[in-house]
Amino acid sequence: MNDPTPANLPAASPAPDDASPILGERIRELRKRRKLTLAQLAAGCDLSIGYLSQVERNLAYPSIPALVKIARFLSVTVQWFFAGSDPAPPAERGYVIRRGNRLSIQYDGGIVDELLTPKMSLQVEMIHTRMPAGSESSETYAHEGDEVGFVLEGEFEIWVGDRHFHLHAGDSCSFSSSEPHRYRNPGSTDAVILWAISPPTF
Repeated sequence: MNDPTPANLPAASPAPDDASPILGERIRELRKRRKLTLAQLAAGCDLSIGYLSQVERNLAYPSIPALVKIARFLSVTVQWFFAGSDPAPPAERGYVIRRGNRLSIQYDGGIVDELLTPKMSLQVEMIHTRMPAGSESSETYAHEGDEVGFVLEGEFEIWVGDRHFHLHAGDSCSFSSSEPHRYRNPGSTDAVILWAISPPTF
């Protein structure tokens, strides 16, 4: 793989100077724990070595489909990569997620997912997604389970298989996560979507 970008994916957006280094570090940490070289991970995910190197060194954010590929090859779900501080008092841990304590992931294009349910628990996960105007998941991806999306703000386009839907605030959608899907924000303002996924396979 000589091309520095991942196969079938656009080049990753540079990470801003104040970006949290946690995502790249967690990918590198898990890869080394699995005793894999960067080249082996790249080949297994159909991504380029240069692209993965940028992600691991926190020089760029991965796209959503790229992180799904990485998680699958490393035998975890995307949920494993959610990170942040959890200063909740012991009595609330596993039960309450305060707004300021949400674990999060930032992707290419400025898309941010925040986990609303306790990590690695329960039979459902809820995710709060904020998508800047014009951002998208870049290509289709799939995983096990079922999901429901509710648009809280803005406009939201989603493709599920060969179906295409254009949603607005107050609209919702549901589908099998095993169907290839992708989405984008076609509007001029942020789109905010609330997702419920069962079982927690993302």
